[in-house]
Amino acid sequence: MAKSISIIGVPMDFGQMLRGVDMGPAALRYTGLIPRLRKLGHDVIDEGNIPIPVRDDDPAVAVRTDRYVKEITQITHDIYEAGCRVIAQNRMPIFLGGDHAISIGTVASVASSAPAGLIWVDAHADFNTPQTSPSGNVHGMPLAVLTGDGFPCLVDAGHPGAKISVDNVVMIGQRDLDPGEKKRIKASGITIFTMRDIDEQGISAIASKIMVQFARLKRFHLSLDMDALDPVEAPGVGTPVPGGISYREAHLLMELLADSGKMCSMDLVEINPILDVANKTSKLAVELILSALGKSIL
Repeated sequence: MAKSISIIGVPMDFGQMLRGVDMGPAALRYTGLIPRLRKLGHDVIDEGNIPIPVRDDDPAVAVRTDRYVKEITQITHDIYEAGCRVIAQNRMPIFLGGDHAISIGTVASVASSAPAGLIWVDAHADFNTPQTSPSGNVHGMPLAVLTGDGFPCLVDAGHPGAKISVDNVVMIGQRDLDPGEKKRIKASGITIFTMRDIDEQGISAIASKIMVQFARLKRFHLSLDMDALDPVEAPGVGTPVPGGISYREAHLLMELLADSGKMCSMDLVEINPILDVANKTSKLAVELILSALGKSIL
């Protein structure tokens, strides 16, 4: 089914210390995302990029306990407003990151109008708080923030309080968790399918279980971090972890989510073109977005 889609670029790299993910939106556009979506029959508008302030890499900033939180909070508000505006126009927002901290704003905008599920595909849990994070990097905290734990200014960004219940979250592909995160995940009761689960059950069975869990919901948001894939397939990411989702598993997951007809929005994050090999990661990311939007073999 043809959709009315708005592309929103968020070239933010304040959530981590490694530079380069701010070029992700440009790489995806350069790789032909928009014309290829149009070729599938979708109505696509490029809304441009969320304004991002110049990042100051002064060493004094790097050791702050609230590393770039002020800047991320303002950007989150801007993402939230852009997402709400597009959704009010009955258009489907696709957010191009940038680091995974952008999801604080993307998910907040989607969940502001009605309950929605959240599928978090990532090598990491991003479920740290300032107290549990070994690095202090905010891109390791967005899912915790969205469920109500973290810097208060981020938790309340967009509108006050948690944006989504843990009952409406499913995590897929995790294989690199911090000790504090493991405890928080177990205590939360959140649904998580680690790489071991994928190996044991297969991606098709897991997708079926997700749809059963989301049966009472009319829609869901997909948050896809490219480091969920194996680095052999997606080398252009800042925090690669061996043993990830394969090329075919990723495409099958996208195809099954598309078949559900419930995906209302998505963000794709953490492409670092500086670290990529012959634009391999951006090309794969575009193909995955196309699969999630209805491209099929037949």
